[in-house]
Amino acid sequence: MRRDRSAPAGELHRLTVNSTALKGNLLGDAPDRDVLVYTPAGQSGEGLPLLVDLVGFTAGGPAHVNWKNFGENVPERLDRLINDSTMPPVAVAFPDCFTRLGGNQYINSAAMGRWEDFLVDEMLPQVEQHFGCGGTGRRGVFGKSSGGYGSIVHALRRADTWSAAACHSGDMGFELCYLPEMPSVLRAITKKGSIERFITDFEAGPKWKGKDIHDLMTLAMAATYDPDPDAFCGIRLPVDLDTCELIEERWANWQRWDPVEMADGHAQNLQQLKGLWIDCGTVDQYNLVYGARRLHRKLTAAGVDHVYEEFPDDHSSVDYRMDKSLPFLAQALTS
Repeated sequence: MRRDRSAPAGELHRLTVNSTALKGNLLGDAPDRDVLVYTPAGQSGEGLPLLVDLVGFTAGGPAHVNWKNFGENVPERLDRLINDSTMPPVAVAFPDCFTRLGGNQYINSAAMGRWEDFLVDEMLPQVEQHFGCGGTGRRGVFGKSSGGYGSIVHALRRADTWSAAACHSGDMGFELCYLPEMPSVLRAITKKGSIERFITDFEAGPKWKGKDIHDLMTLAMAATYDPDPDAFCGIRLPVDLDTCELIEERWANWQRWDPVEMADGHAQNLQQLKGLWIDCGTVDQYNLVYGARRLHRKLTAAGVDHVYEEFPDDHSSVDYRMDKSLPFLAQALTS
């Protein structure tokens, strides 16, 4: 729903990326991916900075361009912000990165697929060549939740590609956001008899409880951070399936991907960015604010210039925060 009906509407375009990086993933997901690309009203995209929207768990990029009740979708938000000169014009790509396990953390995984390679080596060149946007020093990435995680990890690892990033309520402080979910997923597996049965029954539907989706998310994280190529969908958990005791070797592989831990070896990469935005709600129900505070302290100690904000809200329905981060990214990439 458009808040500003006077703002001229931008245009949405559809590309299909025929991916090599995603071929042979253990989930059996299709390697060819649609990417929707927004260009502002009256502009082809030529010469504009490029932002890439990484969505949260259970969504795909195209979900952010759908009609939205009681609020704006992302293109409508961009139309308003560009029209009222809150932000300079940008092109924005919405890649479909949905998976069989319900979502994506946007990193390379032997089970989920080589998603970092897909985004950086395959999607970006095709979008930029087609629209004449982006390029070195003119690329930014943003997202919330799993998308926020993907954004900050890409900033930490691939500052050679991205020049600005915004992380809204991103997964971090793994022992606080993931370990509390382990007893629930163990009960779900015990009830079904196996991880495979849980997933195939979930896929059979016909409807899903919120708890089932949370358990699926935990399994997706296992396939992302510590995949077992010989297991069903590459899933192995970092806890004993009977006692829920932590398996230190397995958990260490998860922690290698925690942005709070990654900052120790990669913070210097962030010095190359033109802009870095991190925020989180003070009552985030997944405890992510504590991880955000830890990361903020580490980046401050390392002298990494960044914007850090907390806001009085939880993890849900916080797209309004893009009213602050999108202008920040666009201005950083334009200056």
